[in-house]
Amino acid sequence: MSPNSCPCLPATGNGVLCPGISVCYKSGMAKAPAPSTLRKWLIAARPWSFPASTMPVIFGTALAVVIGGTRFSPFRFLWALVTMMVLHGAANMLSDVFDFRQGLDRDVTPVSGAIVRGWLTDTRVLRGAIALFALGAVSGLLIAAVTGPALFAVGGIGLAVGVCYTLLKARALGDLAVFLDFGLLGGAGAWIVQTGRFSWLPVLWTVPMALLVIAILHANNWRDIRSDGERRVNTVAGLLGDHGSLAYYGCLVFAPFIIDLALVAVPRLAGGRVRPMPLTFLVVLLALPSAGRLWGRAVRRASPREPMDFIILDGATANHNLVFGLLSTAAVILEGFLRRG
Repeated sequence: MSPNSCPCLPATGNGVLCPGISVCYKSGMAKAPAPSTLRKWLIAARPWSFPASTMPVIFGTALAVVIGGTRFSPFRFLWALVTMMVLHGAANMLSDVFDFRQGLDRDVTPVSGAIVRGWLTDTRVLRGAIALFALGAVSGLLIAAVTGPALFAVGGIGLAVGVCYTLLKARALGDLAVFLDFGLLGGAGAWIVQTGRFSWLPVLWTVPMALLVIAILHANNWRDIRSDGERRVNTVAGLLGDHGSLAYYGCLVFAPFIIDLALVAVPRLAGGRVRPMPLTFLVVLLALPSAGRLWGRAVRRASPREPMDFIILDGATANHNLVFGLLSTAAVILEGFLRRG
């Protein structure tokens, strides 16, 4: 492999170590030992992305117990959480197959999947995705049979969106897909699993986290505007262009704080039947400096402080989403303790 074709990022000094791949040098490449079969499939499923889909489940469960007043079922919670991870892994694998076959994913980066690394063929990963979707669907049906009919509707919509994600993504509907699956439906489904009934409250209160999940995807698509456009793959980022994408990203990152503040204040001031968020949700403001740092990275995308700042903006946004989600869940749990006191 020539120095110019080295897949590792960034290429600095005499070489760079890419996790699980190789050590590349200007004078050649020393390959690392071949990964185990288990590691190959874990990389294909990309478990590091699971917090985006599991946080709404954790949050929705906490809401059901503290706000909904239901008794916590650890077994049902873990069952729903594992099912969500299985379905998310299936969606990741299917997306990687689509990106590889469309020519969108050919260069190895530290967060690449198993196909582009040459560890698994696209056909094997496709079969794996189908198997995981089937497993997740069966698991979801069993949970619905135990908890009640409301979960059939929510779970059915979520499964359909997950299976069709690659088609939606290519038609600039990927943002909507993750907003539903890794946000609203995840929170609503977790509530139903614990309570056995549907409620709009977890749907509404999960919107801020759902917007941050869109921000993760948008950061990825924003970085790939040129390559996606060359292959006629439409994304919201591609439709908005660079400057429009900056404004959109800013809305996605800062709107969650505004929405939470509105859900805390407006029902208290205006009255009505909308339940106000507990005052404990003001704790999410602790994540505001993190959002500011993300915005700084986005603004300085043409001249970043660090070479990888914009390239890995999606990963940094995912970390921020995790912090925001944990703070939101902590707000619910704190409200529960205050009620007991």
